[in-house]
Amino acid sequence: MLTRYAAQLGSRWRGFEELPSLFWLSCSDRSLMLAGWAGVGLSALVLAGFANVFVLAILFVLYLSISHVGGVWYGYGWENQLTETGFLATFLCPLLDPRPFPKRPPPRPVIWLFRWLTFRIMLGAGLIKLRGDPCWRDLTCLDYHFLTQPIPNPLSPFFHFLPARFHEGMVLYNHLVEVICPFFVFGPRVARLTAGALMVLFQLTLIASGNLSFLNWLTLIPILACFDDAALSRLAPARFTQWLQARPTEPEPTRSHAVAAFLLLALVVCLSVAPVKNLLSSHQVMNTSHDPLELVNSYGAFGSVGKVRNEIVFEGTHDDLGPTARWRPYEFKCKPGDPDRRPCFVAPYHLRLDWQIWFAAMEDVSDEPWTVHFVWKLLHADGPTLALLAGNPFPEGPPRYIRATLYRYEMVPPGSPGWWRRRPLGEWLPPLSTDDPRLLKFLRIYGWLPAAPGDGDAE
Repeated sequence: MLTRYAAQLGSRWRGFEELPSLFWLSCSDRSLMLAGWAGVGLSALVLAGFANVFVLAILFVLYLSISHVGGVWYGYGWENQLTETGFLATFLCPLLDPRPFPKRPPPRPVIWLFRWLTFRIMLGAGLIKLRGDPCWRDLTCLDYHFLTQPIPNPLSPFFHFLPARFHEGMVLYNHLVEVICPFFVFGPRVARLTAGALMVLFQLTLIASGNLSFLNWLTLIPILACFDDAALSRLAPARFTQWLQARPTEPEPTRSHAVAAFLLLALVVCLSVAPVKNLLSSHQVMNTSHDPLELVNSYGAFGSVGKVRNEIVFEGTHDDLGPTARWRPYEFKCKPGDPDRRPCFVAPYHLRLDWQIWFAAMEDVSDEPWTVHFVWKLLHADGPTLALLAGNPFPEGPPRYIRATLYRYEMVPPGSPGWWRRRPLGEWLPPLSTDDPRLLKFLRIYGWLPAAPGDGDAE
């Protein structure tokens, strides 16, 4: 990917300027694994309370590097949101001392910048809805959302089958939280705490009703900036609060920390021009970065809501093609497949393959060429690919053919047998085998197989 990108721009340096990443140095599987495990280790330290500017800065660079080479698999809005949140969090930490205690209070400008992030996340999501799908304006979007969201969970049918009036009330609550509340994050204490509480409740409702990856968990982080220590201490056990208050602290941030925070404030003000213009634009776009480091971004979610749920079911067979062939389905870890299988709780973990199949079901195979490469991997029983699935239906050896069928899925009311009803809509991908000339030609066109003489004549 990086080689092709550099060729398009004329040099690797130009490629790095447009798409900063450590993987310009090396993009081997070993480098990717090393970066991932380094992130896990450093994140564990931060979770234990050991953090400084250098640890947070390394984590920021690692995730930015991964997301910039992730292609379609990292094309989600919360990737930008995570990098921006991580960048701001760097300025909450001391420069060198990583110990949990003694600690100094964070500079006030950093807290205000977290509130500014909250404002853009929430208002961006609210405005994209009001400017987008008419169902957000006529209050009917939630009649469909719980059914058609990427990966429903076991509670999604409960929310889906609530009365229409209840759905209308939830849409109104959505508009209150995303369009009105953001303006109060900068207000007086009572207004700010109220807005923060409403936004927290909103995110918890989204967490309960579906598997939206780590989006809602991540959004809770900047919302916490709406609360002060006095408010947060009421939620913690009294013994923990007393222990925390007994730890050594310093009354003020260091001078260098304060200077760095004001420089950060100036930088964010300059970089906020494009996101503000986007918020004010009648042609608002969502989930967009405006600078290569993704420091200040535009956000939004569910500007449109699907009315029906289609799913792709991949199946393989050892038999000859014909009406008597026995097809076995490949089950994904969490996305709907077997109508009798209970939906799962998976958030905040992100099953990227399951999500991409959800997107693919809305398109033709020509718009999702990676799915053909996916079939090629299944035809060869590729271990890493099979590890992304719920299981291997062909333990005795790879199938001769794999096909993909499009189904229409509907939720079953709570208390009824099963979880889904489905009916076939038709062929999404025809049966393919490893020696199919159409498949071989397609893979070579996209560079997944080396070119072969005469391949251009295959039909």
